[in-house]
Amino acid sequence: MMMPPLCPTPIMQHETIQMAHGAGGRLSQALMQRVFMPHLHNVFLDVLDDQAKIDLPPGQTAFTTDTYVVSPVFFPGGNIGELAVNGTVNDLAVGGAKPMYLSVGFVLEEGFSLAELQKIVMSMAEAARSAGVMIVTGDTKVVGKGQCDRIFINTSGIGVLREGINLSCRNLQSGDSIILSGTVGDHGMAIMTSREGLSFQSRITSDCAALNGMIAAILDAVPAIHAMRDPTRGGVAATLNELAVSSSVGIEINETTIPVKPDVRGACELLGIDSLHVANEGKLVLAVAAADAGLVLDVMRSFDLGRDAVIIGSVVDEHPGMVVMRTALGTRRIIDLPLGEQLPRIC
Repeated sequence: MMMPPLCPTPIMQHETIQMAHGAGGRLSQALMQRVFMPHLHNVFLDVLDDQAKIDLPPGQTAFTTDTYVVSPVFFPGGNIGELAVNGTVNDLAVGGAKPMYLSVGFVLEEGFSLAELQKIVMSMAEAARSAGVMIVTGDTKVVGKGQCDRIFINTSGIGVLREGINLSCRNLQSGDSIILSGTVGDHGMAIMTSREGLSFQSRITSDCAALNGMIAAILDAVPAIHAMRDPTRGGVAATLNELAVSSSVGIEINETTIPVKPDVRGACELLGIDSLHVANEGKLVLAVAAADAGLVLDVMRSFDLGRDAVIIGSVVDEHPGMVVMRTALGTRRIIDLPLGEQLPRIC
């Protein structure tokens, strides 16, 4: 008597991402329950509907989105997951919003390590808790080998604007002080030195951090801040140029006041890169009336994230739309936007 053919038991435990993890079947459910839900669960996400039904307080809503493709995925001082959370939180906060909810979309390459994915999700959960936001909805897609570089993450964020706050890159006025919250170039050089295998006396680490707590305290003390930006891609140079162009004003900065860590300065010199053009992921640039600058500095310096805060320059009527730096030698040079991307895949 012939026995009926036996169906093999499907393999449910894998150490790497399989194409089936993105197919919406049992492996998709297993990935959700094994990796995502234990760390990201909350009252909105746990429902697992196709949308999150959220509660927003009264006020104007701020909405932002960004996609993170940083390489390497893990870098000194962080990883792509916490970078995605903190970056989106900061984009809301510099507009004067209280960040509240995030969505997360993962694009995973077939063969990506599940253990590494777990570390990334855990870091995202911790970053969200630290920033006081909830990840309330998301999506996962899997692509074949070579169709993406290990993992890409999209995050979108919703926040509610403070009443009476008017932050805009068009608000700069002659005489405003330009304040920088700390050292420049840390994130970009952490990424670049990791890629190139460069070593220095001390390890260069990313400044990846959520700024919303410090920003809230600044706005509590000085609601009349004119503009805030986080100088990510293109660095401080790009941010200042955008502010100058948008407000049709000139900006003058002083090279000797701009804080740069010695190892970051050394890495920039070795690679032939201006630290003002290097990305930051935990720094703040703001413009405020000179009379309020001292109070803003006091508030910033009360936070670890702002302990190196300094006035780096001022807004002037001359050379509208341009940023000019007085160098350590007493000369003046134009700080322009770079023609291309000096550091690709930085965030």
